[in-house]
Amino acid sequence: MDKYTYIANAHGDYIDELYKAYQQDPESVDFGWRKFFEGYEFSSAYGENGHATEGAVASPVKAAGAAAPAVSDKEVSVRNLIHAYRTRGHLRSKTNPVRERKDRHAMLDLQDFGLSEADLDTVFQVGEIIGIGPATLRDILGALKKIYEGSIGFEYMYIRDPEVLEWFKQKVERDSLNFNPGIEYKKRILSKLNEAVVFENFLHTKFLGQKRFSLEGGETTIPALDAIIDKGSELGVKEVVIGMAHRGRLNVLANIMGKTYEQIFSEFEGTAVPDLTMGDGDVKYHMGFSSEVVTPSGNKVNLKLAPNPSHLEAVNPVVEGFVRAKIDTLYNNDADQIMPILIHGDAAVAGQGIVYEVTQMANLAGYNTGGTIHFVINNQVGFTTDFEDARSSIYCTDVAKIIDAPVLHVNGDDPEAVVFAVRMAVEYRQRYNNDIFIDMVCYRRHGHNESDEPKFTQPQLYNLISKHANPREVYNKDLISRGEVDAELAQNMDKEFRQLLQDRLDMVKQKPLPYNYQPLEKEWQELRRSKPEDFNQSPQTGISAETIETVGTALTTLPQGFKPLKQIEKLIKERREMFFETRQLNWAAGELLAYGSVLLDGRIVRFSGQDVQRGTFSHRHAVLHDAVTSAPYNNLNHMREGQASFEIYNSLLSEYGVLGFEFGYAMANPNALVIWEAQFGDFSNGAQVMIDQFITATESKWQRMNGVVMLLPHGYEGQGPEHSNARPERFLQLAAENNIYVTYITTPANFFHMLRRQLALPFRKPAINMSPKSLLRHPLVSSPIEEFTSGGFREVIGDDYAVAKSVKKVLLCWGKVYFDLLEEQQKNNRTDVAIIRMEQLAPFPKVQLEAELSKYKNARVYWVQEEPENMGAWTYILRIMRNSVEDVVARKASASPATGYLKVHAKEQQELIGRAFAI
Repeated sequence: MDKYTYIANAHGDYIDELYKAYQQDPESVDFGWRKFFEGYEFSSAYGENGHATEGAVASPVKAAGAAAPAVSDKEVSVRNLIHAYRTRGHLRSKTNPVRERKDRHAMLDLQDFGLSEADLDTVFQVGEIIGIGPATLRDILGALKKIYEGSIGFEYMYIRDPEVLEWFKQKVERDSLNFNPGIEYKKRILSKLNEAVVFENFLHTKFLGQKRFSLEGGETTIPALDAIIDKGSELGVKEVVIGMAHRGRLNVLANIMGKTYEQIFSEFEGTAVPDLTMGDGDVKYHMGFSSEVVTPSGNKVNLKLAPNPSHLEAVNPVVEGFVRAKIDTLYNNDADQIMPILIHGDAAVAGQGIVYEVTQMANLAGYNTGGTIHFVINNQVGFTTDFEDARSSIYCTDVAKIIDAPVLHVNGDDPEAVVFAVRMAVEYRQRYNNDIFIDMVCYRRHGHNESDEPKFTQPQLYNLISKHANPREVYNKDLISRGEVDAELAQNMDKEFRQLLQDRLDMVKQKPLPYNYQPLEKEWQELRRSKPEDFNQSPQTGISAETIETVGTALTTLPQGFKPLKQIEKLIKERREMFFETRQLNWAAGELLAYGSVLLDGRIVRFSGQDVQRGTFSHRHAVLHDAVTSAPYNNLNHMREGQASFEIYNSLLSEYGVLGFEFGYAMANPNALVIWEAQFGDFSNGAQVMIDQFITATESKWQRMNGVVMLLPHGYEGQGPEHSNARPERFLQLAAENNIYVTYITTPANFFHMLRRQLALPFRKPAINMSPKSLLRHPLVSSPIEEFTSGGFREVIGDDYAVAKSVKKVLLCWGKVYFDLLEEQQKNNRTDVAIIRMEQLAPFPKVQLEAELSKYKNARVYWVQEEPENMGAWTYILRIMRNSVEDVVARKASASPATGYLKVHAKEQQELIGRAFAI
């Protein structure tokens, strides 16, 4: 086979087209190809030694089979070598500080490209594309090895945006070679390493056996975060929000966030008096913290470390939502002023699906936060699982490739390389507002916690680790060998810092960092914590007739030239009739009126979930689309000048990530009505971690109020086990200490008041509503305009049909089953049976319910529910009203929420209603 056949066959047409484009306009082709063609033409014209040649070849492809100078053919091979290093060089980079890397068959040897040692001293023009000009293959290869086989493995050639790819390539091949921080910066790196190393050693010595999830082995995280914050401040960042799990958290709190050692040590000593005014709290390595620091550049930066549970990576969407809220409100949509940092473990970033969900959210309009810095503390072990058993991908960061996010794999024992990587990452984020990953390969000196024995599962690795110097010692030795700092500097720093820690332990007072509360934080401070008596009556949330007219007009007006679908024309006509003729609003109209009224109050409404713009059941139609152009129109954003914005987004098919994002958004902004809607209520199963760890425990664990609303379509209508039950029993089991609202509302006006109540209260509580499906269009589910202009939320709705003195039985119920009971009551004229609707079960409206039950002093009380007896609200009712309720009417206890057969459902429902009136 001709030795150039692989060029002609594989790349011939492509190279020919590129060359023709280059001849017409050199700027129209990639920088690398441009330099290659320049070198090719030079070689064709002047030959290997710079002497003029005859018969220059017109095409670089034809050179494969023509009598062109041999060097021009080799140029292609050298360019392929350069491309291969850019693409696969990271597989050979020296990123592992404690053991040899696994051979990933990078295919970067000369013979892989038809080159040999005989070519090493040949000059190639293609050296231009890596910035060293025409150079020998020896020098080109040396440069490639220095760039791509050093302490940083650059993984970026999958980036599909040519501008971004070219910028990144230039930074890698120019700046990385020339990076040499000044002596003062090197001293700062060493100082931060000292702080990190000595802090861990000190805790290990003084608090032997206590869990602290140490950073030992990964101490370079501290100078890395220091560099991220400093570089960010230089590029306009005013606030940094960090999400991380346990490992290294205490070190970050002390040496990045500025939490005083007194606080940390007193927590270890057990002498800290816990503040339980907001609940029971959590362990020391879960809590959040806020501070304001001054960077080496002299800039003030607001820092926040988000609280997080033990559920790995669960904090990620919370951080992103928190940051988005700040972007929307505090920073006037300028994402460059606030930067999220997510600190991952290698096993967690590969193994937790929430990382994929959040990565897929990164560039979506409803969830974009201007790019996230992902920093992986790669311990090479997940709890006790070796990396080869923890993932199928080569790298733990391979999820980055789905959004073309570059990855910098870096050796944790080379702090200067780590600092270069993170500073470059910040510059990239600020320039392109995209995510970027830094995978810092290090190790974990102890087991998962300090009492574990890691040699049980990784004896060979931990034999190496036990003999390995810590990153500070490695860097100090390196500096001394370079003659850049004398040996006493690190020793003095170590001695001084140990004395400082001893002073702190001896309770020599340390001055906390000053902190200036931001506007949104001041608004949180103005909200007082709830008291039990606050739940005896909801606040007045009616609105003016003028507001109703303004919202109604917007909902029934389309812009000039907008061509609606016929169904939308009918919808607009129906809306107009409801608002301005019948004055009777259905569910969708009452819901949209709530949002419009909040917007006119000057408060944001943010709403996301699958299909929320239209509504899963096509009832909402908050955003209309032109029948011809598909252009969207959001009616409620066109009410009047100066109104707040209605941000409603159809989400990606995620529950876990999106609900976490909305919780984070609501955590940042107390004056936004933040709503997440499940497509069907039982889909919230996929977000159970967020519900258990964040939403229902936000005050008790994290000392944070939150007003996020969850809408969970619920109701038995024969749609099978996957679309009937939103599992209200779970929320009711989690309800305690007035932590959440749990409602199942039956009238549009009451839903309207519930939504407005979220912002009218002098506190914030998450609200979970079992939303309707068939009731969205039920003829009895409507409310007169008068119910929107006065009053407030009604926790309990009594019976206007039953005759009080005749009533022998009271049926307590909530939600859709009420209308089935009502139909049976009125069809058979059962004035002796009263039906009381519980619109809210948590916090339990004892006062309101007793007021209704007092009308029927001699009646027996039954709880009626559609759900099986082991589901729904029955166990909650039994727990609270065990002395008042006679029994329950429900479907039989079942493993599955509902039957999958419509006829069986209908029969069950008929029997259930019959039993309610027969007992």
